[in-house]
Amino acid sequence: MKNTSRRKFIERSLAYGLGMSVFSWAACDSQTSSAVENDDAVKGKAWFKISLAQWSLHRMLQSGQLDNLDFAKFTKKEFDIDAIEYVNAFFNKGTQKSYLKELNQRASDHGVKQLLIMVDGEGDLGNTNDAARKEAVINHYKWVEAAKTLGCHSIRVNAFGEGTAKDVQSAAISGLGALAQYAMPYGINVIVENHGSYSSDGKWLSEVMRQVNLKNCGTLPDFGNFCMERVDGKRWGTPCIKEYNRYLGVAELMPYAKGVSAKSHDFDKSCNETKTDYRKMLQIVKEANYSGYIGIEYEGDKLSEVEGIRKTIDLLNEYNV
Repeated sequence: MKNTSRRKFIERSLAYGLGMSVFSWAACDSQTSSAVENDDAVKGKAWFKISLAQWSLHRMLQSGQLDNLDFAKFTKKEFDIDAIEYVNAFFNKGTQKSYLKELNQRASDHGVKQLLIMVDGEGDLGNTNDAARKEAVINHYKWVEAAKTLGCHSIRVNAFGEGTAKDVQSAAISGLGALAQYAMPYGINVIVENHGSYSSDGKWLSEVMRQVNLKNCGTLPDFGNFCMERVDGKRWGTPCIKEYNRYLGVAELMPYAKGVSAKSHDFDKSCNETKTDYRKMLQIVKEANYSGYIGIEYEGDKLSEVEGIRKTIDLLNEYNV
């Protein structure tokens, strides 16, 4: 998308959202949610498909209540969702070939597509130290290869680094570019999520994408990860003291999107997500002519993970027409 058309898209998206009131419907019944209740989605009128991000079930996975090998089966049987997004932290046996083969078999047995692997803990691709950044790039190679084996289209990575915004941006362009070049022969995309610090600045990250300028390097816009600074300087978990406008951020990242993450935390009595106006946000996504998967990433703690996912399914389906 050219710069002029990108600016027009962002302006249209924000103008639409500013003039829109929050939509609400009849109070939801938390016991009747289903992935297939929306008739329009079933009849093929839907403009996007729903996938499930594995982090939505992180408490069950961390406690041992659910195993990574059973993620595909659980997703299909519990929610009738047939596409999943992995998190590398839950690969108990790493990228061993036999383990990946078993994951493939389990997913195939239940007709589930494996879309991507979210990769954390392999080093900062925006590290301003050349040697450390190169090591981080190499650390990601095995996940590119694993994604290829699993039939995924992408690995999701981070654009972290320490230093000034300009220096980290330059380093991230170098690190992401090198990794995307490696991933290209495998047919794998390298996609960056707004995930804290500079990466949660939509303008900063979209400029990284513009300068990398590779077809297999893109973004994974997340509806809720726009905290740029926390009280103790950590990347996650503590109170946010500086947040980027989430609607502007998603609009800026959508021209490069190869996936979308529907973050949810809590819901009001009318089933609206309390932090994000889904009607407004999904209109921004739709205005970008996006028609791929939108992955549910429930992170709330007031509901069970299963019920939080179900409510997010219902919320997405309200606007999937």
